[in-house]
Amino acid sequence: MHFKLFKTPLLKKNIKGLKNFSGRNSFGRITIRHRGSGHKRKLRILNFNRNFNSRGLLISLEYDPNRNTYISCIYDLKKKTYFYILSPKNSRIGDIVQSGSYAELKLGNNLKLSKIPVGSYMHNVSIKQYGKGIISRSAGTFAVLIKKVNKHARLKMSSGKHKFVSIDCTATLGVVANEQYFLTNLSKAGRARWLNKRPKVRGVAMNPVDHPHGGGEGKKSGGKVLMTPWGKPTKNKKTSKKVLNHDHFKI
Repeated sequence: MHFKLFKTPLLKKNIKGLKNFSGRNSFGRITIRHRGSGHKRKLRILNFNRNFNSRGLLISLEYDPNRNTYISCIYDLKKKTYFYILSPKNSRIGDIVQSGSYAELKLGNNLKLSKIPVGSYMHNVSIKQYGKGIISRSAGTFAVLIKKVNKHARLKMSSGKHKFVSIDCTATLGVVANEQYFLTNLSKAGRARWLNKRPKVRGVAMNPVDHPHGGGEGKKSGGKVLMTPWGKPTKNKKTSKKVLNHDHFKI
């Protein structure tokens, strides 16, 4: 790492306690399995909605225990306030970042899609006008603006999926930092427990009463339809629902 990364948060007012619910909902029932016994963390409140005119100075790059990328502390030169944003790749302490209608085409600046040229790499893209950024917020992710038609823009995400959004939506230029996060090796089971990850038992190691993959003489693992513990197929099914018909936007 060729830049200084702060472990202690610089901006105390944007820090608050975070309770570990261990994957349970308001009824106390486990809705996300294999969670629990993680290390205590504090939540850093980030600004994902930069629809205001601002010009700020990047004063620190910090570690965030709740996400896989780094965060930047920005000092607003006009309002004399501080806030956190996601760190773009290659950002450095001392950089000037802008947002709003007067922002330039520069790394870390937040603009409307109508002002961003086709082919640009960006992150923290909103899907509603004046809404907060939702698309591409994980380490190393990005969205590419590949086409602008009428009042819509066509984005290609790092997963390969295409999405249509309004050209009035905003995005931050650049790729999210810490792009080599996927190479991280936990090395031991205890480190996974620090990260709030509990062990997972394979379905083929269970009995037939506990999982559709269970049972069999000896160690049998093949020849079955891959299913969830509740008997639903897990392969070759779409994971997202088609909400709008964009056939008239085809390019």
